[in-house]
Amino acid sequence: MEGITVFYPMYNEELYIRRAVEAAKEVCELMLTAGGIPDYEVLIVDDASGDATGRIADELSSRDRHVSVVHHPANRGLGGSLKTGFSNARMDVILYSDTDLPFDMMELKTAYRLMRYYEADIVSAFRFDRTGEGLRRLVYSYVYNSLIQFLFGLRIKDVNFSFKLVKKEIFEYVKLRSEGSFIDAELLIRAHRYGYRIIQFGTNYFPRSRGVSTLSSSGVIMKIVGEMISMYGELRSIRPVVRR
Repeated sequence: MEGITVFYPMYNEELYIRRAVEAAKEVCELMLTAGGIPDYEVLIVDDASGDATGRIADELSSRDRHVSVVHHPANRGLGGSLKTGFSNARMDVILYSDTDLPFDMMELKTAYRLMRYYEADIVSAFRFDRTGEGLRRLVYSYVYNSLIQFLFGLRIKDVNFSFKLVKKEIFEYVKLRSEGSFIDAELLIRAHRYGYRIIQFGTNYFPRSRGVSTLSSSGVIMKIVGEMISMYGELRSIRPVVRR
């Protein structure tokens, strides 16, 4: 269907879920009223949350035809949640974001306009200022982004930032395998090597104010490295199928 799906992978996000859904609905309603899109969907992927996330998601969905929910019976992590979101999105353009709203959702209008003007298949945002995350996260991010560029030739400034606007049609070729946080890089690497057009733009960043991010934990980092190594040969062997 023509329109935009905004989807959120969620695990124990009862403190953020209502605000996240309202933010997505607000910008999509503005775009709908202005004639920029014919329809929209807000998709929640509940990754077997242990708090009230699933219940609240069902409540929001029952009240609004634009809101839909997929529940995982068991926790599948970020990779599994993203794969569920991309495969269940009904609209032809998909925005993936975190529930804690790390950027102003109104930036979706800018990203969608850039996608149309520059005939891009993916719009990937990068953060102007990340100093609020702390020195360790900044160092990890710099090393990781540099490593992805060196190994795969992907010139993306902020690989793991959860602002990616994607045309659903790319998944005809892009088949994601990652079950962890390497999935952001995998998505961009596969799309790039198949020949899809990726553009970037900068946005202001708002760090999480509640809860704790686990992205820089040793377990997450080891899983990223393991998946990168296991997929390296396959990803490097991909040849373009799209001509721009």
